[in-house]
Amino acid sequence: MIGPSGQAGSGKLGTRSRAIVALSVVFVVVLVSRLAWLQTVKGPELAALAQQQRTRVYDEFARRGSIEDTDGRVLAYTMRSRSLTTSPNVLRAEAAERHTWNPKVNPPPEEYLSTIAHTISEKIAGSGASARDVDPEEILDKLNKDSGYEVLVRNVDPDIAAAIAAQFQGIAADRQDVRVYPNGAIGENIIGKTSADGDGQFGYEAWADSTLSGSDGSVTEEVSADGQTIPGTLRDRIPVINGSDATLTIDLDVQTFVQQQIEQAKANSGAEHVSAVVLDAKTAKVVAMANTGTIDPTGDIIAQRKRGKSFGNPAISDPFEPGSVAKIITAAAAIEDGKTTPDEVLEVPGSIRMAGVTVHDAWNHGLVNYTTTGVFGKSSNVGTLLLAQRVGEDRFADMLTRFGIGQPTHIELPGESQGLLPDRSQWSGGTFANLPIGQGMSLTLLQMAGVYQAIANDGVRIEPRIVEKITTPDGTVIPADPAPQTRVVSGQTAQTVRTIFQAVTQNDPTGINRGTGPAAAVDGYQIAGKTGTAQQVDPNCNCYSNSMYWITFAGIAPADDPRFVIAIMMDKPQRGPHGEGGQSAAPLFHDIAAWLLNHYNVALSPPREGPEQLTLHIP
Repeated sequence: MIGPSGQAGSGKLGTRSRAIVALSVVFVVVLVSRLAWLQTVKGPELAALAQQQRTRVYDEFARRGSIEDTDGRVLAYTMRSRSLTTSPNVLRAEAAERHTWNPKVNPPPEEYLSTIAHTISEKIAGSGASARDVDPEEILDKLNKDSGYEVLVRNVDPDIAAAIAAQFQGIAADRQDVRVYPNGAIGENIIGKTSADGDGQFGYEAWADSTLSGSDGSVTEEVSADGQTIPGTLRDRIPVINGSDATLTIDLDVQTFVQQQIEQAKANSGAEHVSAVVLDAKTAKVVAMANTGTIDPTGDIIAQRKRGKSFGNPAISDPFEPGSVAKIITAAAAIEDGKTTPDEVLEVPGSIRMAGVTVHDAWNHGLVNYTTTGVFGKSSNVGTLLLAQRVGEDRFADMLTRFGIGQPTHIELPGESQGLLPDRSQWSGGTFANLPIGQGMSLTLLQMAGVYQAIANDGVRIEPRIVEKITTPDGTVIPADPAPQTRVVSGQTAQTVRTIFQAVTQNDPTGINRGTGPAAAVDGYQIAGKTGTAQQVDPNCNCYSNSMYWITFAGIAPADDPRFVIAIMMDKPQRGPHGEGGQSAAPLFHDIAAWLLNHYNVALSPPREGPEQLTLHIP
């Protein structure tokens, strides 16, 4: 018989069974709910995370375009390179761990690090054309640093870097493009440079950064848990677009010569700075544009900056008061409007008073008979203002605009200044006593060259340009857009003005018909040009200084059949460009012009019939 106790035991067992079943049901419900939550709520997120963990995106970097001179000689290009990098802390820890596991096979960490340093040094030293000395002790110092990342050596041949990385666990060969400037400091004020990240920083590199840099590409692949590529998973390819190549208008030979000449002139004259611009007379293309103190990007840039060198381009960024070199504008206006002729004789006193301002010539004299040619050949301020009065203020303001004064040239370089020219509405009583003789306004050396280019090009001013063409990655050649042109004066006026300004460079042993710049003359060629001496402002008195000057010269070679315009500015010279007495840029113009005419084998000019008459005796 089953007694009461047996029934009770059976009841307890049933209760436990029901509890177990209930707990199991709860567990299943929780499990199913969790699974449902994972699949429905967290599922997409987890799937995306898994996809992300097995997905690799590989960047494909664009090649930066090269920069060449007008003859195709390379001025800048990009070289594929590598940097050897490591994590010193991780490298040492792993070396110590390997040595602990198997000291017979794995050397102590200090020995391993020394082997790395000396192997890197030896392999780079023996890498052929890219060989260079790398101090193993410097590498060893970096390997022993308390650091998570160190660049051991930059600019390593890719094959050498890959071999080193394969030999030593923990050493990586990181991609590093190197921008190479094979000509050092030559033309660097034009070319500029790129940053460590490959972005344009200065000069044309900065101005044309988007054109030169191109666009990086990428490709996506999936990999297995052990890092192997999963076949058939290649997707999302973004094609790389390499940068375009740029051909500039500059001639490397001319740029080199001009840069050497102005550096020598600076040293000889004691000037703070010297700049020179050479334009093609007919097209206004920049053949050379040089400044002293240009940095060599292949050297120690920090040390060069401390010595005052820079990537700046004062020829386009630093305006100055031109002085008498700008008198050619007054001459052109007077001839164009028929206000005078080259042979007209003017009675020129030693001073003139205009709107309450008294202007003197640079030398003391009484009443002198100068021809119009003599006014400019002798650089008479008074005679120039007499002619300017005939032209009138409104017409003269118009001529300044036509010659591009106070306007940017839109040269394809960053940092250009438009100079300074008072608006016609703001002219005061003394403004017209200053502007016709090159005072009261400022212009850049490139603008000054542009004034003479208009006269050289039979009266048509063309905005100067420095880009010849762009070549796209697929080989398509895109010529530079035509530069804007302005008819300034007639062709006949321009020819007459060129004849007048040849008097500046003519010599005369008696001095009567000698111009102010005979040292600019080149044997066998007719040379037109103008000297300039402009006082700088003394910051101590905020007045014009009697010891600090901008010395300028701009000219056309040859004048009878113009090929080149050359403009020069010397900042505060103490002597001439050859170290001689006086402060004239004419000798430097001669050196550059003579070399150019010979370099391009320019035909000699026809001989002229005697000197121009500059001064007539007053009976």
